[in-house]
Amino acid sequence: MNETFYKFLPNGVRIVYRYRPSEVVYLGVMVGTGTRDEREDESGLAHYIEHCVFKGCKTSQSPNSPAKELTARDIIDQIEGVGGEINAYTTKEETTFYAATPKKHWKKALQLIASMILHPTFPKEETEKEVEVILDEIESYEDSPSELIYDDFESLVFKGHPLARPILGTRKSVRALAKNKSVAEPFMVRNYTAEHIVIFAQGDLSIHQLEALANQLFKDVKEGAAPHSPYHSATQEHEIRYKKHTHQVHVMLGGLAYPIGHKKQLALYLLNNILGGGSMSSKLNLLLREKKGLVYTIESQYTPLSDTGYWSIYFASDKKDKDECIRLVLKQLESFRKHPISQHQLQKSLQQLHGQMAISSENQENNALAMAKLMLYHGCAPTWEETFQKIAQLTPNDLFDVAQEIFHPSNIYTLIYE
Repeated sequence: MNETFYKFLPNGVRIVYRYRPSEVVYLGVMVGTGTRDEREDESGLAHYIEHCVFKGCKTSQSPNSPAKELTARDIIDQIEGVGGEINAYTTKEETTFYAATPKKHWKKALQLIASMILHPTFPKEETEKEVEVILDEIESYEDSPSELIYDDFESLVFKGHPLARPILGTRKSVRALAKNKSVAEPFMVRNYTAEHIVIFAQGDLSIHQLEALANQLFKDVKEGAAPHSPYHSATQEHEIRYKKHTHQVHVMLGGLAYPIGHKKQLALYLLNNILGGGSMSSKLNLLLREKKGLVYTIESQYTPLSDTGYWSIYFASDKKDKDECIRLVLKQLESFRKHPISQHQLQKSLQQLHGQMAISSENQENNALAMAKLMLYHGCAPTWEETFQKIAQLTPNDLFDVAQEIFHPSNIYTLIYE
């Protein structure tokens, strides 16, 4: 039985822990701040901080040991030296630091992550080198149209709002951050607050020891939370084309969608899986690849955020096939809007999704990260079985209602690399 425990520190820091018999513990800290919380002159700062806290920190203060300064090499050795792994990532709304470690070393891992995010030193020489790493990351990203198109599509859909900014920032903004050494600390003071912090762990450890250590490490974190910049839609173009001089044409269609926790979120999640989710039997894959042979890859995604979201369909094709591919995609969306799926198809799709979710649940790292995100936005973290029980109650009319709203022509934006 994978029991889930919830604890709350006096200052508002939240803890979620799921017991799972294993010799490995996955744990970390998810901070509810990301690209959308950057001010106009801070583009790329959340991601820059994520990189730079790995370059040096002071160990968290404790009554039993004096603080000491750790170098970048020390930080790596603290976890990898015992066979563990440490990582981090930044999104539009979260910055997450986490580790996988043999269970007897879980305390060391949490202490290190706390030191990195609460007592970073930002050593000048190391952070300057990291700027070059980030610039290389930007260039690598721009060399991959199948990845870059997602950033450009978000810029189209969220135009006029901080959500439109790229997570990595730009070459210009990152170089500016490197020159202004005083920008990181105010951002962290403003956003790394108690109500934005979720400590998470999954494995075989004591919840009481986890709570005690978390309280020792995070008790001095400032209370409260700086609110996200509220989402607002703006007048937008519905189609943008960029000349990329690539061998293939890359196309993305989609639009705005429901936020996390919306009553129709799970219906759109299932509908997206039927449309172009992670299986070769999806409607779009069967039509454009298997039947017509027009594309190698076609996929759809639904990305819910805290107060908005978006859905998207991506494919790459020969230039001569682009218009036919777009026509077929729009025809499939129109079909969902005009005809509810049958009860038989719904049950078949539910059976498929149940298997996909069961297999996905074996990835313990993803499970721990998903659990943290649910805790951040919902205050609880239902298991995949509990979530599927809700999905299984959906009807063809529930999906039909979502399709009519989300796939309406007025909510379809198109981005083309040609």
